[in-house]
Amino acid sequence: MSGIDREIVLDSRHIAKHLPDTPQVQRLLKRGRSAHVFKDQATMERVAQAIIEGGEFIGIIRGYERYGLFFADAIGYRISPTDGSSTFLFYGEVKIDAENRYHVIPRTRPSQA
Repeated sequence: MSGIDREIVLDSRHIAKHLPDTPQVQRLLKRGRSAHVFKDQATMERVAQAIIEGGEFIGIIRGYERYGLFFADAIGYRISPTDGSSTFLFYGEVKIDAENRYHVIPRTRPSQA
């Protein structure tokens, strides 16, 4: 079965750290962590909807139920904290917590345990 067949609610606390040019992205980079960002908010919303409708269940990893989907075109990019270089990302993942709140992340590949 693919897709998510129950009511889930967007957790807006995580939106800014996955959008370009936000203070949250700059904070991640200053802390030496890479930032995984979508091209823009419209892309983020389109990816979330596609995963909700047809994403594949990955499993419960690090306390989150996860669903993902590969896309033919880049949906975002990963910014390196060391030199600011970027790598295109083609995989989207929805993480759902115990309260059925979700957020979507652009990634290089599915999460692994």
